Amino acid sequence: MLSIQSISVFQYKNYGNQSWDFKEKIVGISGRNGIGKTNLLDAVYYCCFTKSYFAKSDTQLVTHGAQGLRVAAEFLRNGSPYSVTAIIRENGKKEFRVNDTLCEKMADHIGQLPAVMVAPDDVQIITDGSEERRRFMDSLFSQFDHHYLLQLMAYNRLLLQRNGLLRQLSENGRKGLDLLDVIDAQLLAPAQYVHNQRKTYLAQLIEIIKKQYAGIAGEDYFPDLSYESPLLEDSLAKWLEKNRDKDIFAQRTTTGLHRDDLAIKLDDKLFRLTASQGQRKSLLFALKLAAFEMLKNFKGFAPLLLLDDVFEKLDETRMQNLLTEVCVRNDGQVFLTDTHPERIKKSLERLHSGFQLLELGKG
Repeated sequence: MLSIQSISVFQYKNYGNQSWDFKEKIVGISGRNGIGKTNLLDAVYYCCFTKSYFAKSDTQLVTHGAQGLRVAAEFLRNGSPYSVTAIIRENGKKEFRVNDTLCEKMADHIGQLPAVMVAPDDVQIITDGSEERRRFMDSLFSQFDHHYLLQLMAYNRLLLQRNGLLRQLSENGRKGLDLLDVIDAQLLAPAQYVHNQRKTYLAQLIEIIKKQYAGIAGEDYFPDLSYESPLLEDSLAKWLEKNRDKDIFAQRTTTGLHRDDLAIKLDDKLFRLTASQGQRKSLLFALKLAAFEMLKNFKGFAPLLLLDDVFEKLDETRMQNLLTEVCVRNDGQVFLTDTHPERIKKSLERLHSGFQLLELGKG
């Protein structure tokens, strides 16, 4: 089992210097808008992923007008203590320590403390372009397949190099095609591994999503989900060869893993264009709970579940069903935020399970 026992933050977003102890499996966090509920969840997420769920850069996490930050947390993982300390120095240098040992590569920590975040803006996974869905599945798969993460990073690094070279080739009259051949050859192995694993993992994930959607939406039909990739049609080597002139003209790589998608349709039409608000919400929670279940299956224990402001997204019946699913039938630790302390208290009391309620800003 995985749980977080305590966390302390210094100059993290709106917090100057504060700490919390977590004593129960279910932790409710209440307080008015802007008090820091989401920031507390994000601090927990930061300890798990070495980065924020919401901010694009670490500098955005430092309290306005301050220099540097520190986040430290104590976890229990399968009965053993697991401590994390993240520091951003005044000069912007980042340090991440696990059990007092400096983490040389941030990627090595990913998956050690698996977690799933559900936040209001996550509906973009459904409504926005393919990049959001790739980010969702890559974040999930990287937590239980470390080699997947390493190969994805290798592919993305080579892709940046290739795109930079394509811009040069477009400007200098195609001098440097030999180097392009080298990069293309290097892309093939990481691309093939990531593609194969996406195909395998998505087949499993889609089946779990369907089950979760049926339980949340109460509907006897499902959105049609499928893996879309140019590599399903032909090898990357052939795509790169066939599109070389096109890529040089466009100054970017037009086909590859970075074009993959988890396609979602309803009655042969794009789900995001035809689905109701209720169907979108149901599918979003189905995606997240499927990620939770898949992580649990692969890791052998439940990940942390961080639910931000979900009371505003579901009606009372669906909300209670969700809480029963994640808090009662699940042996992992759950954090959830709400602006109304009485609402969250009543909802958690109905579960007849121990819980802790933190009221931020009280007193």
